[in-house]
Amino acid sequence: MLVSMKKMLQEAKREGYAIGQYNINNLEFIPAFLRVAEEEKSPMIIAASDRMVDFLGGFKNIAGMVQTLYEDMEIKVPIALHLDHGQSVARCKQAIDAGFSSVMIDGSHHPIDENIKMTQEVAAYAKPYGVSVEAEVGTVGGQEDGLVGGVQYADVHECIRLVQEAEIDALAAALGSVHGPYQGDPNLGFEQMEEISRQTQVPLVLHGGTGIPTHQIQRAISLGHAKINVNTESIQAWTKAVRKKLSEDEKVYEPRLILLPAIEAVEKSVKEKIHEFGTNGKA
Repeated sequence: MLVSMKKMLQEAKREGYAIGQYNINNLEFIPAFLRVAEEEKSPMIIAASDRMVDFLGGFKNIAGMVQTLYEDMEIKVPIALHLDHGQSVARCKQAIDAGFSSVMIDGSHHPIDENIKMTQEVAAYAKPYGVSVEAEVGTVGGQEDGLVGGVQYADVHECIRLVQEAEIDALAAALGSVHGPYQGDPNLGFEQMEEISRQTQVPLVLHGGTGIPTHQIQRAISLGHAKINVNTESIQAWTKAVRKKLSEDEKVYEPRLILLPAIEAVEKSVKEKIHEFGTNGKA
């Protein structure tokens, strides 16, 4: 059975590690993620970005496949299925109805009052289902899955309002991270991070986890980040392996033979992140 991410994030925050969120980019990613989670005895958040949902066959297809594989593969570790960057209240409700165990409503591009109102509506709908809710303040920069934005740091008072008035389970406070590859070294706002964590007391979420040096990841975890989102690193590993296979064997044409090395590369990448975040053996 898929679970909410509420309990796993609270435990991670309390014990000083972070749960990785790994995004589905094609359906072959799902069994790969589940295999790694079980092998590493690691809780895991598997996510579908709202902008990828239709490409992946829709909410019901994604939820059905994750749930079926979870059962057929006899997975014992806690797995949450999360909607990443839900674009509207209606889309979050669709995900919940389809069987997602967690959703993010992204109202960060709206004024804070509207962001809070949207988040309150999602939280009220999610509560009877036991579905966890993440929301965002500020803007994570960069580009990923069609999501484009410039960095806008979260305001601590807006963070406090969103957490208290909407009663969310996790807060994505934008503090200098970006989606996609970094141009130069990441510049995270650790002072603001510490204050937001202290004032809200809710598990924080770091979007754009790819490319951040390990020492900065560890500092972010120590300052309250219990969830770190990883996507670019996985798809870079996948693409590199596909290119390598095609360049080494010009006669190969079976998708299975082309994609198996790519899936193995994704699994290796995820294992490395699990160990970096300290999640191995925590299930």
